[in-house]
Amino acid sequence: MSSRTPWTTASSSRRARRTAPGPGPGPDGGGGPVARLHDGVRHLRRVRGLFRRQPRAIWWTFAALHAAVFVALTPLMLRGGAEGDLPLYRTWATGALSEGRWPVMDFAWVYPAGALLPVVLPNVLGESLYQLVWLLLVTAANAASLWLLTDRGRRTVDAPAAWWWLLVLFLLSPVAFLRLEAFSAPAVVAALLLLGTRPRVAGALLAAATWVKVWPAAVIAAVVVASRGRATVVRACLWVTLVVVAVVAVGGGLSSVDSFVTMQSDRALQLEAPLATPWLWMAMLGVPGASVYENVGLATREVMGPGDTWAVHGSTQAMGVVMVLLVGLLAVAAAGRARAGRTGAAPAGAGRTRAAPAGVDGTAHAGHESRLVLLGALTLTITLIVFNKVGSPQYVLWIAPVVAAGLWADAAAFRAPARLVAWAAGLTTLVFPVLYLPLIDLNPVAVAVLGARNVLLVVLFCWCVLRLVEEALAAWGRELPPRWWSRRVRSVRVPVPVAVLADATAASSATAASSATAASSAPSSAVHSRGARRSS
Repeated sequence: MSSRTPWTTASSSRRARRTAPGPGPGPDGGGGPVARLHDGVRHLRRVRGLFRRQPRAIWWTFAALHAAVFVALTPLMLRGGAEGDLPLYRTWATGALSEGRWPVMDFAWVYPAGALLPVVLPNVLGESLYQLVWLLLVTAANAASLWLLTDRGRRTVDAPAAWWWLLVLFLLSPVAFLRLEAFSAPAVVAALLLLGTRPRVAGALLAAATWVKVWPAAVIAAVVVASRGRATVVRACLWVTLVVVAVVAVGGGLSSVDSFVTMQSDRALQLEAPLATPWLWMAMLGVPGASVYENVGLATREVMGPGDTWAVHGSTQAMGVVMVLLVGLLAVAAAGRARAGRTGAAPAGAGRTRAAPAGVDGTAHAGHESRLVLLGALTLTITLIVFNKVGSPQYVLWIAPVVAAGLWADAAAFRAPARLVAWAAGLTTLVFPVLYLPLIDLNPVAVAVLGARNVLLVVLFCWCVLRLVEEALAAWGRELPPRWWSRRVRSVRVPVPVAVLADATAASSATAASSATAASSAPSSAVHSRGARRSS
C-alpha cells in the first residue's frame, strides 16, 4: 500500500488541478477572451452534435441550403434574369428552340453533345422561367445524390459522406448551382454508389455525365482498369454513346460531334489553372512580357509570359503521358489484387486474420477492389486538373463526387482528401466570385489565395500518387517503409466497402452468409453501422 501512495497522491493532485476552476472572472465577469472563445467553440460543437443526431437534420439542412439559393436569386428571377453561366446557356437554348440553330448540329460547340439536354430543357417554359426550371432540376439531382449517400434515406444520423457533400455544395454554391457540373457531379456520385449493385445503371450515368462534361471519362477509365464489372459498365457506356451519336447524326451534326475537343485544345493558359501559377506570379511581380488579358471569344481571362510556350502547346501531351503512367500503375495494383484473390493469399496490408471463416477473404479482396477503383478515379481526375492549361472554379466539383463516394465507402481512408477538397472549395469561392476582380488586377492577396488553392490541389495529386504506389506494392506483397509521407495500406476487415463498388456477380448468397458471420465476430470498433445493419 505504501508503495502506491505517492502515485495515488500525484494522480489525485493532477485530477484536482484539471477540475479546479480557471482564472477568476475579469472585469466583464468572464474568464478572459481565450476561455470564452473555447467555451463558445465547445458549445457550438455540442449543438452541432445534437443537431446531427436528429434523424431529419440532414434533410432540413438540404432544404435550407436550396431554399437559401432560391431566395437569393428570387429578385433576379422575378425580373426574368439569370445568373452565372445561365444567360449564355439560355441564349443557346433560345437559338435552338426559336431560331432552329442547334449547337453541335449547326455549329461547333465547346461542350459535348449531351450537354444539349440540360441546356435546352429549362427553356421549355420560356426564357423568363429559365433559371427557375434550372434550379428545380438541380435540386432534384442533388436530392437524388443525397438520398443515395444516406443509404436510400435509411442512414441519416451516421452519414459523414452526406454531410460533407452538403458542405461542398454550400462552399461551391456560386458554381455548384449555376453551371453544368450541377448535373454531372450528382450523376457521378450516384454512379459510384450504384456500381456494385446496378452496374448497368452506373455505366449509363457515367456515360451520360461524360457527354455533358468530359471529366467523368477519368472515372470510367478507373472502373475499366480496376473493377471486375467492367464489361457491364462498358456495354452501358457504349449504348448511351450510340444513342447520342445517332441523335447528332440525324440532326446533321456528325462532323462537329468532337468539336469540344478541338476548341479546348486551342486555348491558352487560363488565369485559375494550377499550371498557370508561375506566369500569374510573374505578372503580379511585373516581369517583362508577363500579363493577364481577356479572351473575348471564350469570355475568359488568360495569362502569358516568358517560357509559356511549352505550357500552352505541351501541357496536353504531358497530361497524356502522366495519365498513361497512372493508368499503368492502377493496372498493376488491380492485377496484384486479382492474383491474390485467385490464390487466396492475403496481399501486404490486407489485414487477413488466420482463422477467417469461408468467404471472408473474397469479401476483403472485393473491398480492396472497391477502394482501388475510388482511389484510381480520384487520381486520374485530379490529374486532369493539375496538368490542365484550362482552369475554372467548377473544376473542384470534378473531384468532390469521388471523395464523397470514398467517404461513403471508407471514411477513414478518404479523410485526408476530404479535408483538402473542403479547404480547396472554400478558397475557390474566395477566388470566384469574391476576389475575382482584384485577381484580374493582380492584387497580391487575391493571387496568394489562388496560389494556396492550387497548392492544395497539387498536394492532393501527390497524396493520390503515393497512395496508388502503396496499393500497387501491397498488391504484390511489398510495402513502403513507414515515413512521414507514407501510410501503410489500411486493412479491410469487414465487408463494408463491398456494398459500394464490389462486382455484383461476386455477391452470392453463400458469401453474404459468411460475411454476416465474419461481421458478427469482428471487433465492434471495426464494424461500420451501415455494414452491421445490412448484415442483420
